[in-house]
Amino acid sequence: MIQTTGIDHLVLHVQDVARAKKFYTELLGMTVYRENEGQAFLHCGQQGVALFKKLGDAPLMTGNDLNHLALNVESGTYEALKAELEKNGVTVTGRPGEDRCIYFNDPDGHRLQLMVRS
Repeated sequence: MIQTTGIDHLVLHVQDVARAKKFYTELLGMTVYRENEGQAFLHCGQQGVALFKKLGDAPLMTGNDLNHLALNVESGTYEALKAELEKNGVTVTGRPGEDRCIYFNDPDGHRLQLMVRS
């Protein structure tokens, strides 16, 4: 049996790598560890998120193969995190009666979730 120890990275296909990189680094605090014109690899804690330029003319299909990406946050209340996202033009949704989960979409429509553990 192969014993895995964690997730190295997951890949999100995006229309514009620079736009997506800005969203993930400036709003969500990830850091770039490798990139070229068609992709950017970002550290997200001990895991990685890779942004790959979508190739071809087929439409970007979000939410089918990957329902959402849930991210832990270092600190912050539900209200403060929601306000920060909204200040940056991001529409925030949640589950009724659930104040630990903040849902929103990245610029390419990938569904993201912030897990509030306060």
